[in-house]
Amino acid sequence: MTVQYDGTEFAGFQIQVGRRTVQEVLETALHQVTGEGTRVAGAGRTDSGVHATGQVISFETRSSLNAQVLKRAMNAVLPDDVAIASAADAPAGFHARFSAKSRAYRYTVWNGRERLVIGREYAYSWRAYLDDAAMDRAAALLVGRHDFAAFAGASHSVDKPSNTVRALFRLHCWREDQRVLIEAAADAFLPHMVRNLVGTLMLVGTGLRMAEDVNEILASRDRRRAGRTVPAKGLCLTRVQY
Repeated sequence: MTVQYDGTEFAGFQIQVGRRTVQEVLETALHQVTGEGTRVAGAGRTDSGVHATGQVISFETRSSLNAQVLKRAMNAVLPDDVAIASAADAPAGFHARFSAKSRAYRYTVWNGRERLVIGREYAYSWRAYLDDAAMDRAAALLVGRHDFAAFAGASHSVDKPSNTVRALFRLHCWREDQRVLIEAAADAFLPHMVRNLVGTLMLVGTGLRMAEDVNEILASRDRRRAGRTVPAKGLCLTRVQY
């Protein structure tokens, strides 16, 4: 199934005790429809506040309902901030996470002088002008297979070695009126990696760093050299490819 959700009121995708998560809501809906206790796997473990238009889930069921009937039945009981966009039978052995070849995210920055009111839950507001062309030049230097430790979350550091090598297939920045958009696609992402990449590109966009500086940041493997982690609300999981 392809799932869309507004992440504003969720503590992320993955089940957490005592907190509302996308996985928990989906599994509750499946139980209501099929009567089964079904575990759902997601292609991306999105963080608290992150949205999705193209999350993919997989699960096994003994229900006699076909995929389209199951989709309609789940949409009838799901809350307003989650919806099943499409459903299909998967081949044997398919797993939403482990079968994925790439994932794509889009980050939205509102770069207008006036405060954003309508849509503020889905964009990070930044009033200082961003040079999207400079950001895109820096982004191009990061595409490829690299060690992205400098852009990893707090669980990764040079003092705690782990596998931080990823293949970044696309990192592109452009402007649409008062919005600056950043799209990233990779085989997989480290925790907070997209948000840390965006924070670094914004340093370039404001003129605090040169585009070429991202090469030194990447080589350093030092999270302290990169930009800040931008807020989750601007991030959206848009596509998973298999």
